[in-house]
Amino acid sequence: MKARYRYRIYPKQEQKTALAQLFGCVRVVWNDALAFCIKQYQNKGEKPKNGELQKQFITQAKKTIEREWLGEVSNIPLQQSLNDLNVAYSNFFKSCKGERKGKKVKPPRFKKRKSRQSARFTRGGFKVGQHNVYLAKIGKVKIVWSRELPSTPSSVTVVKDSADRYFLSFVVEIIPEPLPKVEKSCGIDLGISTFATFSNGEKVKAPKPLKKNLKRLRKLQRKLSKKQKGSKRREVARKKVAKLHARIKDTRTDFLHKLSTKAIRENQSIALEDLNVSGMMKNRKLSRAISDLGWREFRTMLSNKADKYGREFKVIDRWEPTSQTCSSCRQRGGKLDLSIREWTCLWCGETHDRDENAAINIEVAGGHPETINGRGGTGQTSAKEAPSSEASTAPEWIQLNLFGESPSL
Repeated sequence: MKARYRYRIYPKQEQKTALAQLFGCVRVVWNDALAFCIKQYQNKGEKPKNGELQKQFITQAKKTIEREWLGEVSNIPLQQSLNDLNVAYSNFFKSCKGERKGKKVKPPRFKKRKSRQSARFTRGGFKVGQHNVYLAKIGKVKIVWSRELPSTPSSVTVVKDSADRYFLSFVVEIIPEPLPKVEKSCGIDLGISTFATFSNGEKVKAPKPLKKNLKRLRKLQRKLSKKQKGSKRREVARKKVAKLHARIKDTRTDFLHKLSTKAIRENQSIALEDLNVSGMMKNRKLSRAISDLGWREFRTMLSNKADKYGREFKVIDRWEPTSQTCSSCRQRGGKLDLSIREWTCLWCGETHDRDENAAINIEVAGGHPETINGRGGTGQTSAKEAPSSEASTAPEWIQLNLFGESPSL
């Protein structure tokens, strides 16, 4: 399977200038080709082939006075830029025809100079060294090897984020190494006050980096809004906001990686509830808190790591009544308000923590063999009214105490 390994790089000042020129050339080639594709599709109803775009906007464009500076950078990232445009259009057309699963893909958009910049080199355009990486027409760039590359990379992407940090992202082929099998399984209930509640009773709180840095973020954004557009002071203020956003993102990503790795290593089977995150984000009172947690990213990490390490990962139906069903007797009660964190079952008298009970039911719905045998599987039982002619098998004082009533003496 293919994987990405990302490392921080520290280019020199002249290398930053060369990278800025490379990013600009890649962006111009993409935008010129995209504008031509839109015009051709409006006039003729068809998109030009990738080979025609490569010839017109790279080979022939270098011979013109307006685009002769395209020859000053490596030709490989320019070709890869048009290849990416071809893939983007292919995904868009497949999505329109219903041939692509998931959410509908939007058409390609023009690239901006102020947003994230990237350029991809394939084999022949880069060479990996011990303390640096050579990039064509850029030179040897200093790199920090935070971990060893598992194999020879097939391509590398140079990335500059909005906080002016530079990274190299390698695509490598890895062999999945299954972890030793364990007998444990778990269900995970995701929440806002508590990020994750495991079926064994363990609760994990989220760092909520956006909430902790919200006051400082508002202060920096107010200062940014007061700066004149196009001035140097506005650029300095913009970088401060971008660096704070980058720190918030890194804190959240680090927490999700550590928690997902811990869950994968300790459990053979993991079950998670299918949450309608996009729908919940429309709630203006909860949207900021939900976006600060990263539920969808956590689910993606669990799925990818389960494939890599040979674990079983299941997502249960979002309509499963995990919070309303008693995990002990499997009887289903009524709908509970969000303010109710503990409740007592009317049938068996067991007192449940709302999140722990939901996590146990998620584990049961996940279908682990031992869990099914121990708790009755996924079968649901319903309370039916007995006919009046049928006598009860329980004494009267038990029936009254079950519902919190005292027998008359």
